[in-house]
Amino acid sequence: MFERLASALHLAFRQQDAIARVGRILTSGGFSLKKLLAAAIAFIEMFGCVISDHPLTPYGDGPALEGYEQVFFDDFNGDALDQSVWQLRHPGRNSYRQATVENGNLLLTGEYLEDGENGPGWYSCDLQLRQKYLRGYFEIRCKCSDTADFWSAFWIQADHPYDHTLSQGGVGGCELDIFEAMFASESSALRRNAVVQTVHCNGWDDDEEHIDSRILGKFKVDDPYGAYHTYALQWTETEYIFYIDGVESARSSFGNGVSQAEEYVCVSLCTPQEWTISRDTRAVFTVDYVKILQLP
Repeated sequence: MFERLASALHLAFRQQDAIARVGRILTSGGFSLKKLLAAAIAFIEMFGCVISDHPLTPYGDGPALEGYEQVFFDDFNGDALDQSVWQLRHPGRNSYRQATVENGNLLLTGEYLEDGENGPGWYSCDLQLRQKYLRGYFEIRCKCSDTADFWSAFWIQADHPYDHTLSQGGVGGCELDIFEAMFASESSALRRNAVVQTVHCNGWDDDEEHIDSRILGKFKVDDPYGAYHTYALQWTETEYIFYIDGVESARSSFGNGVSQAEEYVCVSLCTPQEWTISRDTRAVFTVDYVKILQLP
């Protein structure tokens, strides 16, 4: 019933899913007070999402990782970024100078530099692991930048996710935004304390200029800018499962199917197309660790 209602209203997917998840909660497993409370919260949040695009509280199980083995872990306990492991995605004003390691954290800094290596301007840091990965469990523990215009992100990207002939609707490669914290400038705490999770793939139709995307949802996070949280993705042979603080927030196989391509794992302090902040502004994205698990 809830799925049919959501479809009939012709809403954005994230709003349709806010309606449908009430039904999923009520029909999953047996009766419990915890499930009843979760369904009540989901029902209330459904209206906020549909009417005002408010974020939702993640609800679901934790990741099922039996049989998985850790294949990568960086807790940044050295005194500098390991450039044999990490590389810049796009050199220029995306600079290693903006990636420092202090007190067991990686700090990605965005700022205006008069003496920047490529001239005066805004500099930041957009990193990716040199090694690519096909499927697995990818997790970051971090504290996001609270500076307007900049935003923090942890994501996975293929070589050609936006070329429809190569992406093939995601099967040949896609972009998976495990999280983006884009709302630091919001005055409302409800809208501000949220992240977005998205799947991008080109080739779902024949329009070469259109990048097909599905925002799976905007999800509540308790002060993502002042406290550490974990954000994760489990990429299986059949679907993508997203987590926030160990709780499932979304799952999808959007497009023509799950990516079958090896992809880069990226950690970024992203810069905007237009600036509204003064040149003395400084943004910092703080990363405690990045880890990857895979089935042998």
